[in-house]
Amino acid sequence: MKIIKKTKTVEALLQLFKDYDTAFSVVDLIERFKGKANKSTIYRILERLDNQGLVHSFKGQDGLAWYAKCSSECSKDCHKDFHPHFQCQQCGKVECLSVSITIPDVKTHRIDTVEVFLKGRCEDCLV
Repeated sequence: MKIIKKTKTVEALLQLFKDYDTAFSVVDLIERFKGKANKSTIYRILERLDNQGLVHSFKGQDGLAWYAKCSSECSKDCHKDFHPHFQCQQCGKVECLSVSITIPDVKTHRIDTVEVFLKGRCEDCLV
């Protein structure tokens, strides 16, 4: 696995994840970087950031890939921040929920990833 080079696009993506406590769809990220980086570059960078344990990906209700920053416990060897994701059905915002979930221990299987996706209305839309 290659170590990711800190290009301007990589730095801009990392800063975006640092600045916002939300998840971004791959479509949104491609649109945000239109004119600065092409689609394949964005996909390639996201894959490398995921492999390095800097972001994690999950599938949203629309089947699109979404990305959010990882916790400090994650590394290139192991993602440790298993948590549910939530999408507001009113405003569309997707976020990581900081609640713990228990991953079952299945003796005859090795669990590599877990995805829990919840839908409803966010705090802002409930008001």
